[in-house]
Amino acid sequence: MPSNLTKRDIVVEIYEKTGFAQKEVRETVQMTLDAIAKALADGRNVELRNFGVFEVQIRKARVGRNPNKPETDVIIPKRAVIKFKAGKELKSELAKVELES
Repeated sequence: MPSNLTKRDIVVEIYEKTGFAQKEVRETVQMTLDAIAKALADGRNVELRNFGVFEVQIRKARVGRNPNKPETDVIIPKRAVIKFKAGKELKSELAKVELES
């Protein structure tokens, strides 16, 4: 299985393709991620055409159980979570990924 893609990997790839200074590329990538994070923290969805949509969803409060102490109920509070929905082009690329049997 291939290794994870890191922010550093993204910076190096853009640097190699464009020749822009790595410092500028790193700052641009960070500003992009900051803008995405701020929008999500403000409760806004982030739509990136041909890639996908990050959606903020609210999970309702619910009662859970600790498997080590099943007699004790644990209240899991209401919270915001992020779901990612892949766009059409990304879905078609993912369909080409070889799945291990």
